[in-house]
Amino acid sequence: MNQGPDAAAQEPGEDTVRELAGLARDWAAAIVANDPARIAGFMADEWVIVSESGIDPKERFLSLVESGELAHSAMDLRIRPRVRVYGDTAVVTGRVTNTAHYQGERYDADEWTTDVFVKRDGRWRCVLTHITSAAPEITSAAPE
Repeated sequence: MNQGPDAAAQEPGEDTVRELAGLARDWAAAIVANDPARIAGFMADEWVIVSESGIDPKERFLSLVESGELAHSAMDLRIRPRVRVYGDTAVVTGRVTNTAHYQGERYDADEWTTDVFVKRDGRWRCVLTHITSAAPEITSAAPE
């Protein structure tokens, strides 16, 4: 299904939302399992991740996991993701907390993530992941 650049996002049906939310959960589980082959099953060949350090390709991410330089011990989806569908493209945005170990250092993160999926041969594959730190939650303090 090819749509022009002005095509509006479609409110996806509940089945599509469930499918993509389930995909996000399954991908998070693969990341926590630190299994490069399982992780790769969710990614298109051209997948990249965009973070504060720039753009990293699939090969670099998977090689860090394979070597043990990057490992995750927790990844929790904090909210039901926002899902929008544009023909054969879906944008899934949610909030994730995770614990990673990179080169022996522990990192705890609270992030907003956006994944762009493209449906090919009947399967959704992620082509881009963008992460940004979540702002600390504001708590109101009683006046002194």
